Amino acid sequence: MDTNSYKTYSAKPSDIEKKWVLVDAEGHALGRVASKVATYLRGKHKPEFTPHMDTGDNVVVINASKVVLTGNKLKQKEYFRYTGYPGGERFTSAEELLEHKPEIVMEKAIKGMLPKNKLGDKLMTNLRVYAGPVHEQEAQQPEKIEL
Repeated sequence: MDTNSYKTYSAKPSDIEKKWVLVDAEGHALGRVASKVATYLRGKHKPEFTPHMDTGDNVVVINASKVVLTGNKLKQKEYFRYTGYPGGERFTSAEELLEHKPEIVMEKAIKGMLPKNKLGDKLMTNLRVYAGPVHEQEAQQPEKIEL
């Protein structure tokens, strides 16, 4: 059998077709929503997936404030940031962050499931997260997907 007959498919920029997808996070677990969204951002649900290219869709997440954290994560999970000054370490509980900036909780969960390189940064530009049910991407007519 000729080994050249089995070529690995690699998508060209002209082959990539991006869609807009809407995800409603209300009542769903944070990690479950984040992993599904990361899959759509990365493009792994498409047959023309290519690991080194942005073949994924644009994703709009609504109702991020109504996402569920299981177990004791609401009180025990902490988010870290550094001010840049000596002793400037700041810790915020998931409960506090979900109350004040629920978009950040969702974004951090999704970013952690993407590649840690330039591609991961590029994929994050295809994500829009909103705390409530109203979003600004009506003109793109996003297709709602069920989780």
